Amino acid sequence: MIRKEKGRGAVSNRAGRFARETREAAADHWAEEMDALPKLATVVRAEAAKSIISRNRSPDVPFEQSINPYRGCEHGCVYCFARPTHSYLDLSPGLDFETRLYYKQNAAELLEAELRKPGYVCKPITIGANTDPYQPIEREHRITRQLLETMLEYRHPVSLITKGALIERDLDLLSELARHGLVSVHVSVTSLDPELKRTLEPRAASASARLRMIERLAAAGVPVGALIAPVIPALTDHEMEAIVERVAAAGARSAGYVLLRLPHEVAGLFVEWLEAHYPDRARHVMSLVRQSRGGKDYDSTWGARMRGTGQFAELIEKRFRLACRRYDLNRRNDSGLRTDRFRQPLRTGDQAALF
Repeated sequence: MIRKEKGRGAVSNRAGRFARETREAAADHWAEEMDALPKLATVVRAEAAKSIISRNRSPDVPFEQSINPYRGCEHGCVYCFARPTHSYLDLSPGLDFETRLYYKQNAAELLEAELRKPGYVCKPITIGANTDPYQPIEREHRITRQLLETMLEYRHPVSLITKGALIERDLDLLSELARHGLVSVHVSVTSLDPELKRTLEPRAASASARLRMIERLAAAGVPVGALIAPVIPALTDHEMEAIVERVAAAGARSAGYVLLRLPHEVAGLFVEWLEAHYPDRARHVMSLVRQSRGGKDYDSTWGARMRGTGQFAELIEKRFRLACRRYDLNRRNDSGLRTDRFRQPLRTGDQAALF
């Protein structure tokens, strides 16, 4: 049932694809009572994870190892491609995804155990590939900070992807990691329009806060780039050049973009959001999406899923490339994060500690 609620992204709690039961909205007097329902509270639970490093071999994903400190994300970005993962918990990818959250309380402990394995091969780890490592609950639980402290102690390379202003709290760790060539950060900037952001990414930092994040990271010597993601046809794509200009002025070294992705349940949730907030252009937006996805809401083919295909997708790519050239982004030949400084600090009980 549609529940257009201030401060939340999804407008329903539609069932996940593995749910045994589904509900369908009906035009009756109960719908009139929806506005009287109490506001949805955020419920956070601890999770004892069994493992912490995820590995992938996707050719269009630029990292092999990643860590996600949290399940679900209170930022509530309606387009989030990670929403379908809540279906594995028998929860809705809709409102449940942004109100029923889990933190991996033993994340740092598991990471250290992994790094101390005799056969471990040091490769960069990305934090925040699925849900944001600096979403609001990080302020209390500090899982991301604990992971960064472990990375610094082991001199392990790490990348972060975020739109959360809380990253500024960890400038002390990030600047020290940067001093050793061990860190890079990508700040996601979707739109410069505060009204659009209010419903599209209701609990994420404002565009001005994200630009400030880039400035402060760059000033602290942390290599920082911008990720214009997602580019939404007929909704945010007209801002592309302006965003590239602003992030470059703020100190970003590089920029990338991803065309809107609508896997699994995200397609239905996004269409609901469009019809609730932008009914006048919903059909046009989805028409351009389908033109770029082979006539479907989404095409998961490797090599095409991030950029799309067809004339509109090609135009977006050309515009982005020209904008980056104009504002001098993506020209530096950074050698990447260092892996040669990895070490295993001595612990009580280590045989080497006897000498």
